Amino acid sequence: MDLMSIKDPSFLKKMNKQELEQLSEEIRNFLIEKLSITGGHIGPNLGVVELTIALHKCFDSPKDKIIWDVGHQSYVHKILTGRAGQFDSLRQYKGLCGFPKMSESEHDVWETGHSSTSLSAAMGMAVARDIQGENSYVIPVIGDGALTGGMALEALNNIGHEKKDMIVILNDNEMSIAPNVGALHNILGKLRTAGKYKWAKDELEYLLKKIPAVGGKLAATAERVKDSLKYLLVSGVFFEELGFTYLGPVDGHDYEDLFENLQYAKKTKGPVLLHVITKKGKGFTPAEQDTIGTWHGTGPYKIETGDLIKAVNPAPAWSSVISETVRKLAREDKRIVAITPAMPVGSKLEKFAEEFPDRMFDVGIAEQHAATMAAGIATQKMKPFLAIYSTFLQRAYDQVLHDICRQKLNVFIGIDRAGLVGADGETHQGVFDIAFLRSLPNMVLMMPKDENEGQHMVNTAVKYDDGPIAIRYPRGNGYGIQMDSELQTIPIGKWEVIKQGHDVAILTFGTTIPMAMEAAYHLEKQGVSVQVVNARFIKPMDEAMLHDLMEKNMPILTVEEAVLQGGFGSAVMEFAHDHRYHHITIDRIGVPDHFIEHGSVKELYREIGMTPENIIRKVKMILPERKKRA
Repeated sequence: MDLMSIKDPSFLKKMNKQELEQLSEEIRNFLIEKLSITGGHIGPNLGVVELTIALHKCFDSPKDKIIWDVGHQSYVHKILTGRAGQFDSLRQYKGLCGFPKMSESEHDVWETGHSSTSLSAAMGMAVARDIQGENSYVIPVIGDGALTGGMALEALNNIGHEKKDMIVILNDNEMSIAPNVGALHNILGKLRTAGKYKWAKDELEYLLKKIPAVGGKLAATAERVKDSLKYLLVSGVFFEELGFTYLGPVDGHDYEDLFENLQYAKKTKGPVLLHVITKKGKGFTPAEQDTIGTWHGTGPYKIETGDLIKAVNPAPAWSSVISETVRKLAREDKRIVAITPAMPVGSKLEKFAEEFPDRMFDVGIAEQHAATMAAGIATQKMKPFLAIYSTFLQRAYDQVLHDICRQKLNVFIGIDRAGLVGADGETHQGVFDIAFLRSLPNMVLMMPKDENEGQHMVNTAVKYDDGPIAIRYPRGNGYGIQMDSELQTIPIGKWEVIKQGHDVAILTFGTTIPMAMEAAYHLEKQGVSVQVVNARFIKPMDEAMLHDLMEKNMPILTVEEAVLQGGFGSAVMEFAHDHRYHHITIDRIGVPDHFIEHGSVKELYREIGMTPENIIRKVKMILPERKKRA
């Protein structure tokens, strides 16, 4: 059928199995073609084609609430709800979002880009439904990887206790972004091979009741028999012990199996967990054969070969620069241990894991646990390196505050994807870490101007033994500059003047240094002498340099790829206030007080005014009047 003609999912009600299978093939071909150009989360979406179609056929969205955990597997849902025509703009500026978006469709009832939120949201919707006396189904779809998140386990516990009517779809493809780890993953492995426990249990009760004379007595004690069967067929019976009716495992690519079990789930009172087995990347061989998460989300690729389209001879990725320096130091420093919450590939820690398998820990989607585990390691005079994306570090804020900073433990945090990340949009923009870390006592926070300074900062962090220290670094590749062969340490809190000047000072760091330098050279041609400072330590700041600048009465412009509220520029203003430099003119450029949507980083820079042109404009605004007239 013409996917572009789809307006809503109601057309599915009239389709038979053969037509649905044909639709599945068309959707897969559509996704493979479109994502080869735009990039995106191809693996997760190819794996849920039949499941998504079955859900929209069996339920009535948006009356019935289908809630996608993480949201990166919602492309099929978007096609079925009338958005196929927008896929050419997927994850592009002002285009179709790669995650559920309420402003796009009434069928997107929950927005998310982080894992393990769907069950709590579903519980909230079920509570509201019952209080308001409505009659609808609530269907959260959560992956086996996301189920390891502490928030998901908290929600399971609460849902099972409250006994709310809800159908939880456990989409089990044995992977999240990277292969799943942990005891819960092992439980699911046993469930996958256990067979259809629910049907066996019901069949036993039916047969007991059919026995003449003694059948009633046997049926009266059937719970004990059924419990024995549970432990026989399903090792652990994890979900039933939590208060769920467990159905499955179900073949997530077999419509008959899906429809039969979904109908049974609809008739069952209380919370149901339908365990669906799917194949991540189904229908596209390179994605099907992926075992490490390469095809979870990609850039453009060649359909015929599956080769990813990459820049020729790119500079090393920032993640590699940091992780490889950690690996180099780990050869001599036995204290170093690496920890990641389910991101060994994204954080480029595979080589570290190969060389030091007993010193590498992937804890799964469990950021809070990862942070406190790092704190525990640090109490034993070791040096844990916690590699975590900025946007995921938000989830471990209390652990960083309470367990790491409060105890002044020597945890080294690598804040990956710091700053604007582009296509993944507002849930993944790493722009809040400065604001929420700067206020924490004992924290050292730094950001390098290039890869060479990056490797020296890693060395500085490893050698630092006076509490927690964090390095933030952007998504993507470095500049390809010459790297020093010998690692150095940088004095904590010491800034670097990279261009001398006397009329105005630009304080900046990391990714915004090149635009500051470009603006400074343009201003120089116009007779304005600009001092550019690599303010590489965001906390502590170089107070000696700040005193010098302010005593010279030099106007200051701060530029940061992070939120302005509570950010680096705020810190400079606080310093001026606290030291009574009330006459100093200070202005700021940074991320404004709203969430930044998806688009290329360059487009987002222009949108928020983080450009050389705007730096020039701001500098001219804060220049003394005599200089403006000149």
